[in-house]
Amino acid sequence: MTSPQSIGLVLSGGGVRAAVFHAGVLKYLAEQDLLGRVSHVSSVSGGSLFTGMVFKESDYSWPTSTKYLEIFLPRFRKLLVSCSLQRMAFGLLLKPINWRFALSRANVVAQAVEKKWGVTALLGDLDVTPVWSINCCAGETGRRFRFKNGTFGDYELGYANVGNFKLAQAMAISAAFPGGIGPLVIETSRFSWMKRSGWGESAPLPHEPPFSHIHLYDGGIYDNLGLEPLFDGGKRQIKNDNSISTQVTYLLVSDAGAPLSRKTIPGQFNPLRFKRIADIALEQTRALRVRSFVNFLQGGPDRGVLVGIGSDAKTSVETYAKSHDHLFHELSNYNWLSAAEAKRAAEYKTSLDKMSESNYDLLLRHGYETAKWNIEIMHYKSQKEWPTQKL
Repeated sequence: MTSPQSIGLVLSGGGVRAAVFHAGVLKYLAEQDLLGRVSHVSSVSGGSLFTGMVFKESDYSWPTSTKYLEIFLPRFRKLLVSCSLQRMAFGLLLKPINWRFALSRANVVAQAVEKKWGVTALLGDLDVTPVWSINCCAGETGRRFRFKNGTFGDYELGYANVGNFKLAQAMAISAAFPGGIGPLVIETSRFSWMKRSGWGESAPLPHEPPFSHIHLYDGGIYDNLGLEPLFDGGKRQIKNDNSISTQVTYLLVSDAGAPLSRKTIPGQFNPLRFKRIADIALEQTRALRVRSFVNFLQGGPDRGVLVGIGSDAKTSVETYAKSHDHLFHELSNYNWLSAAEAKRAAEYKTSLDKMSESNYDLLLRHGYETAKWNIEIMHYKSQKEWPTQKL
């Protein structure tokens, strides 16, 4: 076996659908005993809610592969099939003390994450390894605003230390989609901001943002993949933070975003027409990022993998197995989900509501199988060896 690689995980948005799909992807990695090699996690929306729970159920440390399989997965299933964050948040919003959050409902989602999911830690309580970038979007700048290693900010507003900021709030902000949930509002004067005077300058200087308040929205409106912290789309290469000792060498992107539906556009006086246009714009933004990343992957299986919800494992495996005897024996006899089942998983609603046991199990299995066939076929086709030998 070659020396261990350092894995960067990119976990997309998509509500509880994405959370469970990602749980299945990590189940595959855990079975290969690879979770200990994860050095950076970048997440959006449902990916952030999932990652927060991975830390929470491991006393705010990153779990070993064994702990993930034996402790986290059973607890996570029990939580999602018995608890509805959105119903809890709606109930909290009915309390007079929370009426002030009627237009910024991310605040009550944060309360629900804290009360219902038991996430009581502060950002400063998290282990610094792996690095976790929680992505959202600042309405004032339109830039990616991130929480990372006890700090938050963007390159225009500057950065501030926020070790005493509630983790539940950071998780909820990442899921604060406009209209559905609304922003979480930050009063900038509460924090001491720093900013570099120019690109590449080493020493940040005290700085005062030009806004008294910042409205933080779901990172999905900027980049629903959560790819930007770890991948430079222009240069088509992995992006590493020089301040981080362990540099990412293998990038796994788990994309559980809802596919754009094909349907008749709503009438010109129907307000849903504007939502449809926004969905098209967001889909094209996602597609451009995916194309750049897929081009990067053409350099070889050492670089990473894209694991996308809705992909048909059974057909793909059968196609490759026709010319690969080893694959035929190893993968073709596996009991894959059908194309119809994969499609049903991809079309599961984007929400924060509780799930049925059957839907949870379907999405978990789909995430697991999609990771399995993508990684194993990619490595076998290129190098005639299994990913555990390469990673």
